[in-house]
Amino acid sequence: MRDKIERLSTLKAGIVAGGGERKVEKQHSLGKMTARERIAALLDASSFVEIDAFVEHRCTYFGMEKVEIPGEGVVTGYGNIDGRLVYVFAQDFTALGGTLGEMHASKICKILELALKVGAPVIGINDSGGARIQEAVDAMRGYGDIFYRNTIASGVVPQISIIMGPCAGGATYSPALTDFIFMVDKTSNMFITGPQVIKAVTGEDVTVDALGGPMTHNRISGVAHFLSSDELTCLASVRKLIGFLPLSNRELPPISSSLDSGDRLCPELSDILPDSSNRTYDMKKIIASVVDHHDFFEVQPYYAQNVITGFARFGGRPAGIIANQPQIMAGCLDINASDKASRFISICDSFNVPLVSFVDVPGFMPGSNQEYGGIIRHGAKLLYAYSDATVPKVTVIVRKAYGGAYIAMCSRHLGADMVLAWPSAEIAVMGSEGAANIIFKKEIDASANPNETRGAKIAEYTKEFSNPYQAAKRGYVDDVIEPSETRKHIASALVMLAPKCESRPARKHGNFPV
Repeated sequence: MRDKIERLSTLKAGIVAGGGERKVEKQHSLGKMTARERIAALLDASSFVEIDAFVEHRCTYFGMEKVEIPGEGVVTGYGNIDGRLVYVFAQDFTALGGTLGEMHASKICKILELALKVGAPVIGINDSGGARIQEAVDAMRGYGDIFYRNTIASGVVPQISIIMGPCAGGATYSPALTDFIFMVDKTSNMFITGPQVIKAVTGEDVTVDALGGPMTHNRISGVAHFLSSDELTCLASVRKLIGFLPLSNRELPPISSSLDSGDRLCPELSDILPDSSNRTYDMKKIIASVVDHHDFFEVQPYYAQNVITGFARFGGRPAGIIANQPQIMAGCLDINASDKASRFISICDSFNVPLVSFVDVPGFMPGSNQEYGGIIRHGAKLLYAYSDATVPKVTVIVRKAYGGAYIAMCSRHLGADMVLAWPSAEIAVMGSEGAANIIFKKEIDASANPNETRGAKIAEYTKEFSNPYQAAKRGYVDDVIEPSETRKHIASALVMLAPKCESRPARKHGNFPV
């Protein structure tokens, strides 16, 4: 028996060594950790349990029968984050470049299947040279098997992708099917076709970083959700994100003990808005003021910055926050903002995270580019996402709420459970100046002093309609509150709505306006 135990130890040591000392050193020289180092940094100390360490490929083409790939190029297993179960796989670039073959994919599929059975998040760390060419169609089948399981797991368990190296070709679609994508500055990249292929086909010269680097996907494409300066910071952010989510759609998000009372007042909010409704301010200051410990975990901070999305807590209860940002494009809703917000809403609803919306929106972005790009279709995504969501929905109207954009930002008419408004709220079809110019056009044109008449009519419309009270009279706004009491009202509403149970008509699925 001792001989067998020694052989086991030797085999395991070889697997743990990955591609060997030289390749590990090269990985480190690039500012990258190994697969096992990443898992150790991600999970609670000593909690990782490995699965399928002894799996080997069975390819015999092109001399592959002589090639040993420790762990088949991917480390898989389970462990804990803050004592809560998660499943994890990490591609090992030191082992044949972390390339994906039939058995490599099989290991990942097993992790996804276990996560579905048990009900726990899956975290995938991607660092791979792509499909193992020697395995040909078996490698492609492997990708398809993973994509299928990503899709089946969608909305059932949280799926998080961490890009910590190259991720190219078909490999990019697995992260794209997951809920959140993290990237690391200078070492991550994602693209369908690389610079060399693009040069050959189109003649375009583009660098790897410009084509598929972290900032490209965080700011321009919107493919990624988070950007970190280094791998340790990235893994710490993943741990923080997990803390806002339930293990599966069968659970509620974890409530943490909070020393920040839900009844805390925010007196600084009484003076945060500028005197003129045409001047800007930073909506993030309002969010930071009202959430627990002023801690707001923003999602996609670089993309479509005219809308803000992220997670926070109110009295220890997690919530997803969607807000207009007046500092960017006056807070208008455009194509990218609609996409960003609607996907975030859908993720929150999938995992029972309540939604809190802060509204200051003058409308949908006008212009031929927006119309040609399908703002009608993309804007409909936001209407659909809010209407389809059955989690508790609390809306705070801070200032402007005009026309279709008022409806789209989780109004009572899209199923908001609690609608609060500041006294500064302007709930109307459009702004006072535009409305007065239309309604009183004849009087203004016939006046001996058109400018004076226009000013008087604008003031008349503002007093009558550019306020929250007309909507409150009809029950579209539940209460007009002092800004300083915003946190108190939100926290109370979330407690009140916690038992909410709402269903939809039986159907296979809705027809989301993609």
